[in-house]
Amino acid sequence: MPVISILNQKGGSGKTTIAVNLAHALKLDGSRVLLVDSDPQGSARDWNEENEGEILPVVGLDRETLPKDLQAIKSGYDWVVIDGAPQIARLAAAAVKASDLVIIPCQPSPYDIWAAADLVDVIKARQDVTDGKPLSAFVVSRAIKNTKLGKEIMEALESYGLPVLKSQTTQRVAYPTTASEGQTVFIEPQSEAAKEIVALKEEIKEFFNGA
Repeated sequence: MPVISILNQKGGSGKTTIAVNLAHALKLDGSRVLLVDSDPQGSARDWNEENEGEILPVVGLDRETLPKDLQAIKSGYDWVVIDGAPQIARLAAAAVKASDLVIIPCQPSPYDIWAAADLVDVIKARQDVTDGKPLSAFVVSRAIKNTKLGKEIMEALESYGLPVLKSQTTQRVAYPTTASEGQTVFIEPQSEAAKEIVALKEEIKEFFNGA
């Protein structure tokens, strides 16, 4: 039962958008999915209240005991997706400890790239004492495709020594619009936004193939 954290210590990185939509994509595969909101701001919980809990089970675990607490509730699920906390190092470290895979969303901005450094250090420190676990990778969020900046961002992220996923999310109105309605992009399953999330889901699942 893999645990996937969507983490970035910089706010506004698109982590909640990715966490919510990824979790729903996994559910649409026929899996049992739990979404954990470990962000004290509670954005995923707010989204869940908007749809009255009809899309996914969501629990709030915004405390340092997350790894232990998660052990007590994760049975019966095929996947757990954690929406991580920005700016709170101890909560990020707890999510890293609880995870099998950490996905780091990063916007095409130098500020986002610089802000990722501390989280990468936390992940690598954990990997050093756990035989390379958790796995980790970057995903470019709100991407601007086919630009010089986009290429430079990819190169900068690769310099951290973690893989960068081929799939990306781009700037689309569908993401904030569906979130405000308590929905996901799968309300229109043939939309470009839905296709982006499906591609991301499939690439993430490759980390666990054969595991």
